[in-house]
Amino acid sequence: MSLVQDTVDPQVVDERETALVRHFVAGREVGGDDRTGPVFNPATGEVSRRVAFASTAEVDEAIAAAKAALPGWRATGLIKRADVFFKLRHLLVEHQDELAAILTNEHGKVLSDAKGEISRGIENVEFAAGLVHLLKGERSEQVARGVDVHQAKQPVGVVGAITPFNFPVMVPLWMVASAIACGNTVVLKPSEKDPSAAIFLAKLFQEAGLPDGVLNVVHGDKVAVDAILDSPDVRAVSFVGSTPIARSIYRRASENGKRVQALGGAKNHMVVMPDADLDAAADAAVSAAYGSAGERCMAVSVLVAVGDEVADAIVAKVAERMATLKIGDGTDPASEMGPLITREHRDKVASYVTGAAAEGATVVVDGTLQAFEGDGFFVGTSLVDHVKPGMRVYDDEIFGPVLSVVRVASYEEAVDLINANDFANGVAVFTRDGGTARQFEFDIEVGMVGVNVPIPVPIGAYSFGGWKNSLFGDSHIYGPESVHFYTRSKVVTTRWPDPSESQVNLGFPSNH
Repeated sequence: MSLVQDTVDPQVVDERETALVRHFVAGREVGGDDRTGPVFNPATGEVSRRVAFASTAEVDEAIAAAKAALPGWRATGLIKRADVFFKLRHLLVEHQDELAAILTNEHGKVLSDAKGEISRGIENVEFAAGLVHLLKGERSEQVARGVDVHQAKQPVGVVGAITPFNFPVMVPLWMVASAIACGNTVVLKPSEKDPSAAIFLAKLFQEAGLPDGVLNVVHGDKVAVDAILDSPDVRAVSFVGSTPIARSIYRRASENGKRVQALGGAKNHMVVMPDADLDAAADAAVSAAYGSAGERCMAVSVLVAVGDEVADAIVAKVAERMATLKIGDGTDPASEMGPLITREHRDKVASYVTGAAAEGATVVVDGTLQAFEGDGFFVGTSLVDHVKPGMRVYDDEIFGPVLSVVRVASYEEAVDLINANDFANGVAVFTRDGGTARQFEFDIEVGMVGVNVPIPVPIGAYSFGGWKNSLFGDSHIYGPESVHFYTRSKVVTTRWPDPSESQVNLGFPSNH
């Protein structure tokens, strides 16, 4: 997932009236006009609103609000906490059309994709609603004569959540739901490119009964991020974004003594075996490569065809399906793919396609040649064949609607290719052979694996995350691992001896 965290100079916007997206701190919207940035409608290229960029002092105020709310929220009964999530789920369903419209307006994704994102976010709210079960500790009776031991899960404290532009609802709910359910308070820093959804979520949490200060939202650039990473009052940081930024955040936050989970980029492969249903594989490849304009960390970006016969056939089938795709404004029900998030990102994505031939690849479908009306950030879908490691189109996370095809001679070559890649987020294999599928699960060094499933994002009851340069830290996000990440274990040993048995003993304590 891509997330630009570098400091940016606030851009000048038109003098016309433009709504300002403010911060949300201690239950109310705050923030002035000192530093702001533009929020574009990617389908039109126009500035639709501005967003306040937080200063270090404003971030500190949000952290202070979270710290002040922590004792009360931690002391809130688990049943009452769970009730907030049951109400929140109802509100998310009730307002999903409004929320989807916000996503389409600021991100550009089509409405059906926006609603799908909201649905996956709701899964995590449902998981968090089971917090009474999730936070159960352990107890051992009579470990020694009259001695009992129990272990409790307690919140880590104030949590910083830094989220990317491509999923403005789902990823915040991945972090915020679990963190709050575990008794923590949160300062959320969403992408400045599409900030409105985070404010909408904060208000829904408030309507669901979450006390003021438990969830705070600050917008901005690297200034805001650094303030979160450097604050001694922030005890844990969750991040989703590009690998260079994830590595930097992991290093800086760790050096400041924080618990960190930083999810980075991806280069997801989809292996097509000779026995696969090629029509089903082609459908899956097109859906997974070009859905949401390829701006997904789980998008399939490399199709690995085993054998030239398979490669020739699957390339033809994918190209045939690409020709029928409808690209346009996400608000148009007929649109299957919308624009990219910014003009700069669109141009960067296009550069990979225009440079592929010079590296020795074959551009089968060149989406950069497709013309669009207006000034929106649109680019067509591209298919590049005969791609090899060492080419930019293969090595880099493009994060756009570009599908590369790598041809290999065998299953073993496919596995070696994938395992040699620096990224290890998601992978898929398409085959009708159960033995091949099982061996693939065993051999492949990737965090999330799909068998005839092109985008193997786990359901909310499991955890999400890759290996190698796709994850920095030892905890995956949401699901059971999130409970581990957002809590600390405390072990209590108790004994209620008969006073007559008390005596001085300088030896090391023994349980015998």
